[in-house]
Amino acid sequence: MPRASSESPSLPAALARSYAEHGARARSVLLAVSGGADSTALLVGTARVREALALRVEVATVDHGVRAEAAEEVTSVVGLASRLGLTCHVRRLELPPGAGLEARAREARYAALEALRQERGLDFVATGHTLDDQAETLLMRLSRGAALRGARAIHARASTLLRPLLACSREDVLAFLATEEVGFARDPMNADPSFFRTRVRRDVLPALYRAAGFSTVEHLATFARLASEDEALLAGLADAAWDRLSLRGGGLEAVGLRALEPPLARRVLARLLRVAGARVDHATLERARDTVVRGGTTPLSDGLLLKATGGRVRCVEPGRKVPPPPLVLAGPGARGDFGAWRFQVAEGMPPPGVLVLTVEAKTAWPLTVRSRKQGDRIRTRAGHRKVQDALVDARVPSEERDMQPVVVDALGEALWLPGVLPRSAEPGAASREVSSRHSLWAFPPLPSERKTPPL
Repeated sequence: MPRASSESPSLPAALARSYAEHGARARSVLLAVSGGADSTALLVGTARVREALALRVEVATVDHGVRAEAAEEVTSVVGLASRLGLTCHVRRLELPPGAGLEARAREARYAALEALRQERGLDFVATGHTLDDQAETLLMRLSRGAALRGARAIHARASTLLRPLLACSREDVLAFLATEEVGFARDPMNADPSFFRTRVRRDVLPALYRAAGFSTVEHLATFARLASEDEALLAGLADAAWDRLSLRGGGLEAVGLRALEPPLARRVLARLLRVAGARVDHATLERARDTVVRGGTTPLSDGLLLKATGGRVRCVEPGRKVPPPPLVLAGPGARGDFGAWRFQVAEGMPPPGVLVLTVEAKTAWPLTVRSRKQGDRIRTRAGHRKVQDALVDARVPSEERDMQPVVVDALGEALWLPGVLPRSAEPGAASREVSSRHSLWAFPPLPSERKTPPL
């Protein structure tokens, strides 16, 4: 493999530029140092540039309780930090052996680092990931079938997490440590072929080098960086499409969803499935897209269904929902719930977002809020029409129609379909008998109560 180029900026200079670009100047950072080459270079390099950046620096090292030699490595890190004039914190974990050790160790390590960052009042945690780690992660994810989102690989910054060495190769790291005459530990787990990353590092990258005649690490890392930028753009467009296509009551507008280009349609559908708790993979997304185009229903994971009917695409649980019991409102001051809806007979100005039915003086009390019944009809400007037809025209999903409140008077006449057919749409409202002082307020379900994401 080639050595670090003499034309590339020094490792401390690359570190300084990365810290500044990611807003760490005059801030504080907790360095995650295992004692290996990458994190040792992060420690020494950051110590070289901290004064120029007005950077407050502390160090953390984690003993996972997996290897006996880890205690010696912790001692070495503590000693190096002390020589550099930096405070070092030691955290010891007890990880049981078994499957998924690498993933479990990573999760526990990051949790411990974040807890320490908050405890110490520091702005960032910095890790020693390099170009090589980026290239390895990209190849691992692509081999598992990742799309553009997965090809972003390792982020240079994610919230309070920084990876300031991501522009430096492992050769840059080793050259820097040799110049500084600083030793480092060699973790035997990094040479264990039972780990996928080890096999990629030991077998795949060298094979690419031999096939291409040059190191592909930098090119792979560049692709991951560009993929991250492209994904950020597409994610923003998909968020805008989600906001535009989301329908009241849950689900997405089918016509608009069909009109989206495939990369946006997949992202919007993936969000719909994730919100519902369904598994998201390539085969499921393609089947979902086909259902949106053709209409109908397709099964998802966990017993869910994707339905594209009535101009709406949504995820539903199979089976007919049991409608709520009727709510009787005897008169002024009465209140109660009908499923996720709340109703109140009140006076005055209603709160924002509340639907209102003005109660006429001749209204036959009590009012009842119930689900639809066969033969229900309601008056509109065009005359009486079936409640069922009004629900269909309003694109209320078939599985939600029994949950839609219907307000009727003591004579059984349907007065109002809150959120579907406003009272103001009925004929002769202005010429009727003078209204009473009271109104019926309807509080629609909150987005969380509908089990759909906020719009």
